[in-house]
Amino acid sequence: MIKVSIIGTTGYVGAELLRILQQHPDVEPACLISRSHAGKRLIDLYPQFRDSKFSKCRLVDYEEADFSDSDIVFTALPHGVSQNIVAELYNKGLKVIDMSGDFRYNDIAVYEKWYQEKHHFPELNEKAVYGLVELNREKICKADIVANPGCYVTASLLGLIPLAKKDIIDLDNIIIDAKSGVSGAGKSLKTSNLFNEVHENMKAYSVASHRHTSEIESVLLDLSKRKSSDKLQVLFTPHLIPIKRGILATIYVDLKNNYGQEEIMKIYQEYYQGEPFVQILEDDLPEIKQVLGSNYCLIGLKYDQRNDKLIIITVLDNMVKGAAGQGVQNMNLIFGIKENTGLEARAVYP
Repeated sequence: MIKVSIIGTTGYVGAELLRILQQHPDVEPACLISRSHAGKRLIDLYPQFRDSKFSKCRLVDYEEADFSDSDIVFTALPHGVSQNIVAELYNKGLKVIDMSGDFRYNDIAVYEKWYQEKHHFPELNEKAVYGLVELNREKICKADIVANPGCYVTASLLGLIPLAKKDIIDLDNIIIDAKSGVSGAGKSLKTSNLFNEVHENMKAYSVASHRHTSEIESVLLDLSKRKSSDKLQVLFTPHLIPIKRGILATIYVDLKNNYGQEEIMKIYQEYYQGEPFVQILEDDLPEIKQVLGSNYCLIGLKYDQRNDKLIIITVLDNMVKGAAGQGVQNMNLIFGIKENTGLEARAVYP
C-alpha cells in the first residue's frame, strides 16, 4: 500500500484529493496537515468521509507532522510557501507532488517575474519534472518531485501539443479564450467570488497578466526548436463564469501549411492514441458537463476555411484533471501501478 500525506488538506484541492484517494485501492492515509484546522477530526469538517479510510484521521499542524510512515506527500499550498516545504520534504527522502507553481518552470527568472517571488532552490528546481502526463510520462515515472501543471495550462496545452510537436502551427499567433468555474480561484474569501458577484454574471480577469500565460509559453518554447532566450508570446484571456467547476478553452491557431479537417483530426488521434484520459471528438464539440467529476479532457476541432483558422476546443474539470486527478495520475506513474487506478469515474450528469 502507498502511504499518502497531504499538506493543505482542507482546501478545495486537498478535499478533492481525499475524494479521489478514498476510492483508490492502493492508498492508505499517513498524515493529513492543515494549519487552520489543526487538532480537529477530518469528519467534523467533511462528514462525507465517515466510514471511509479517512474516518479516523485527525488534522495536524505541519510542525507536528510525522512523515516517517509516508511514501509520498501532496503539497496543496500557495506559491512561495510551497517551495520551502517541498525542499524540506525532499531532504527527508520523500517523494513530492507539488500543486503550486513553484517548480513548473525551467527558467527560474520567468517564475520570479510572473509570480513576484524569489526562488530559493534553483538546484532542486532542476530535479523537478513537469507533471503533464501526456507530455512527460517517462520522466514522471522516475521523478522525486513532480510539479503538477496549472488547470488552465492543462486545458490549453492538451489542445496545442500535437500540433506544436509537429511544428505545423505559428507559435507566435496563438489566442486562447478560456472560461473557468469559481472553484479555480480557491477557497479564500474574496468579494469578487461572492455569490451575488458571480451569479448571472461573466467577466474577464487578469487580462494580459495571468500567470498561467507564462507557463503555457514556457512549455511551448521547450517544444519548439527555438533557443531558451527567444521569446514566444501567447495571447491568453481567462474568464470567470457562474459555475462551481470546469474549464472550457477555445484556442485559435494558424497552420503553416494547408491541412484539411480530416488530416488535423488524424494528427490528434495518432498523438493521443492509447491515452486513458484524453478523448478526441470527431463529430461534436465538447461541453463542460461531459467531464465534471472526471479526470478526462475532451477535445474538439473545427477548421474555419473562410478565415483560415483552426479552432480547438478543450474541456476538463479544473479540480480533477486540472489539479487533484492529475496529481493522482502522476502518483500512479511514480509507483508503477495502472495509470487510471482510482480515476475510473466518468462525468456526473446532469
